[in-house]
Amino acid sequence: MDSQAVRQRMVQKLAGQGVTDPLVLGAMGAIERHRFVDSALVNQAYEDTSLPIGLGQTISKPGVVSRMIELLRNGATGRVGRVLEIGTGCGYQAAVLSLVADEVYSIERLRGLHDKARENLRHLRLPNVHLLFGDGMVGYAKGAPYAGIIAAAGGEAVPQAWVDQLAVGGRLVAPVVTGAGTQALLVLDKTPQGVRQSLLEAVHFVPLKSGIA
Repeated sequence: MDSQAVRQRMVQKLAGQGVTDPLVLGAMGAIERHRFVDSALVNQAYEDTSLPIGLGQTISKPGVVSRMIELLRNGATGRVGRVLEIGTGCGYQAAVLSLVADEVYSIERLRGLHDKARENLRHLRLPNVHLLFGDGMVGYAKGAPYAGIIAAAGGEAVPQAWVDQLAVGGRLVAPVVTGAGTQALLVLDKTPQGVRQSLLEAVHFVPLKSGIA
C-alpha cells in the first residue's frame, strides 16, 4: 500500500479540522496507521473513523488522536518531556507520541493487546517507547513525574494516581463521564497553585477499567 499520498490527504483533513501544531501534523503524516489495523480494514485506515482492534477495543479516529495530542502539547515548540499513555491498544498513538515527546511510557491492561502493540511497533524500532503490561488506573509511578498523561479510556473521574504522577506544570488529557452519562474531553493542568480543569467537546471512548486481563 502506497500510503504516503493517502496520509498526506489525511493530514490536510486534520489541518482543515483545526489541528495546527506542526509537530503533531508531521507525526500523523509519518506514522503508517494501516500497519496498526486488521488487514481486512486496511482500506479504511486513513479515514477519520475508529476501527475495531480486537478484545472489544478500538483504534481512535485520527481526528481525536491528533486533537488530544495537540491539547497535551499545549503549544510547546519542541518535544514535550516524558509522557504516560493509559491504554496502549494496538500501539498507534504511542508511535505518534514517540515523535512529539522525549519518552513515552504506555500501559495496557489486556495481555492480548499489549502483545499486539509490541508486534506492531517492532518494525519501527522506537527507542523512546516503553510498553508496560499492567493496570492503567494506578499509572506507572517508576516513570513519574510526567510532563503529560493521556488516556484512551474514560472513567467517572480521573484516578488520583494520575494526578499524583503528573509533574507541576504538566497536563493531563482524558475522556471522563459527564453527568449526562456521556463522555467529554477533560484537560487538567497541574500548577504550583493547584489543579485546574476544563471540560471540552463530547467524545466516545471505551470505559476505563481496573485490573489486568
